[in-house]
Amino acid sequence: MPSLPRTSREVQLATVPDGLPKAEHFVVAEVPLPAPDDGHVLVRNRFFHVFAALRTLIGGSVKGTPMPPLHPGDTLFGHAVGEVVSAAGDSGPQAGDLVSHWLGWREYAVVPVGQVTPLGDALPDPVAYLGQGGLAYAALTRDAEIRPGETVFVSGAAGAVGSLAGQIAHRLGAGQVIGSTSSQEKADRLISELGYDAAVIRGAAPIEEQLAKLAPDGIDVYLDNVGGDQLQAAIAAARPGARFVLVGALSGQMSPHGTGGTAPVELDAYQLILKRISMRAFQGFDQQARAQWLERFGGWLRAGDITFPYVRVAGIDNAPRALQEVIEGRHFGTVIVQL
Repeated sequence: MPSLPRTSREVQLATVPDGLPKAEHFVVAEVPLPAPDDGHVLVRNRFFHVFAALRTLIGGSVKGTPMPPLHPGDTLFGHAVGEVVSAAGDSGPQAGDLVSHWLGWREYAVVPVGQVTPLGDALPDPVAYLGQGGLAYAALTRDAEIRPGETVFVSGAAGAVGSLAGQIAHRLGAGQVIGSTSSQEKADRLISELGYDAAVIRGAAPIEEQLAKLAPDGIDVYLDNVGGDQLQAAIAAARPGARFVLVGALSGQMSPHGTGGTAPVELDAYQLILKRISMRAFQGFDQQARAQWLERFGGWLRAGDITFPYVRVAGIDNAPRALQEVIEGRHFGTVIVQL
């Protein structure tokens, strides 16, 4: 095994921004290489996921959120894939094993053995383990209980969850899948590359009007990554008995005002009652759901039935800029930093 460096680099929050975070609010710091104690492993990270929800943690987090807020001097964190290079003790993963964990945004990480997950060979590409399709799969199968032939609307369809959600919905038997996005270019890619049947574009016309034209008979399932006026539009378009699953709240998280910790929206409760719309929050992604998802995702990838769209950003120095671009909605699919 090659000798290890004495230092590691990591992305730290330099200052709390007034508004949306930009690259200058972060610093790539050089720190002493951490050493694992008993019950820990040292992982050389190879890839980590850049996700927009960090904005909320930078702004102070939200009460009840399982992830802690970030303060100046703190290292960012997130889902990562790496190789174990050193382990203290014989229990758990050993040197050379590929694992996933939640201490991304750094070149090397010391992780408790209980917080690393061996990757195995369920997926053909290690990068695919950073995909967010498992959330969409659990939301559609368990929370919405999608049925064959139904019309599905996915907001934020070009993001990490949405770029897989449309493909998954079709694999589960959806008759029509409509996505929302921010530009005509992304809308075209949703249809040509990801199998969406149609797309609505924010700012082109009221979402409610666009959705009414594309789904004149209404929608049966709504997978909501955004909230705001798109949630309002989905209620207007809902068929009787429609099922809504709230996965994200990007309308609030990506607002330039406030801290990204609230996502207020005014809903017509009368329509919820009249249409018998069920609305529930995403119920989480446990180990059983993860195992089922990886089995199906791996099979679909190998058969060519589904693609994993992602943007690969080279080097930790470019990670702060990548986060700014994700928050600004510049990318299509999942954004991954390769180290």
